[in-house]
Amino acid sequence: MKTTDFEYDALWDIYSAEIPAFITRLAETPPMQRLRKVGMNCGCEYVALHQNDMCRRYSRFEHSVGVALIVWHFTHEEKQAMAGLFHDISTPAFAHVVDFLNGDHLTQESTESRTAEMIENSPEIQAILAEWHLTTADVCDYHLFPIADNASPQLSADRLEYTFGNFIQYGVCGTEEIARFYGCLAAGINEHGQPEILFQSPEIAEEFALRSMKNSYVYISDSDRYTMQFLAVLLKEAIDSHLLTADDLYTTEERVIRKLKRCQITDNAWYTYTKIKGVQRTLEPVPDTFCVKVNAKRRYLDPYVTEKGRVSAYSEKYRAEIKKFLAVSFEEWLSEPRFL
Repeated sequence: MKTTDFEYDALWDIYSAEIPAFITRLAETPPMQRLRKVGMNCGCEYVALHQNDMCRRYSRFEHSVGVALIVWHFTHEEKQAMAGLFHDISTPAFAHVVDFLNGDHLTQESTESRTAEMIENSPEIQAILAEWHLTTADVCDYHLFPIADNASPQLSADRLEYTFGNFIQYGVCGTEEIARFYGCLAAGINEHGQPEILFQSPEIAEEFALRSMKNSYVYISDSDRYTMQFLAVLLKEAIDSHLLTADDLYTTEERVIRKLKRCQITDNAWYTYTKIKGVQRTLEPVPDTFCVKVNAKRRYLDPYVTEKGRVSAYSEKYRAEIKKFLAVSFEEWLSEPRFL
């Protein structure tokens, strides 16, 4: 299961001492292999503005295997680990851009409906599940397992893995620091009486939380919101013009891009998208340019510390950071500066 661009599987060595054979076998099935060609950064990595920041490709495949290994590490339950592995199996090309396309980017759940279908329709996956006496229904909804997924801003395997992956992606910290954070975690029971991945040190938890906020600002940045909305409009126009179908989005990003390039109009639009070099804010819309207001899903973490509570409960500094983050305004218009 080696990666080909950046060795994100170095994180897998941190997450688990070994990769169980059932995870390897399931990860090698065609529906999971498709995720090697679906990025974690929702098309932003194709834009000139982000080329230096996102030069190392981080795929849904690396993320999904990482989530499965984290779940396995903390539960040692095959069913939960499989659900973690499959949680992004139905992610379309450009991922959450399709949520923008579907008008669901604030909840980001519009693409999950195909998860059970993809698992059920894979003979390779079904054969392996049968060996474990499991059905599609047993593994198609990771929301059922709090260690794999829970309500934000709690810490789950999914949020933990993409936080660590983006620490690498955005240059927040390296694998040694990630290993230090990971070594301070244990499965436990939170204030709601639910299983959660908990920190054992208040100081390390605060450091992790403050660093994770750097990721949070990227997720809601003007550049991410603008470029994702731009690409969503491009894809909608391609679908409305019958150059793409909804099913095309559930192949790979390479295939979708090839189809966009077959038509001069969408080829030109894709070229314009990839050449975006900056984003400006204005109080009024800028005429004769792609200019939009775009809201965003505000994602941040507030880890729970054993016998201490949430980081925000004892860290005044982190409470202030959360308040500042939640106060970010999305009311201004976004457009590409005319002269770059």
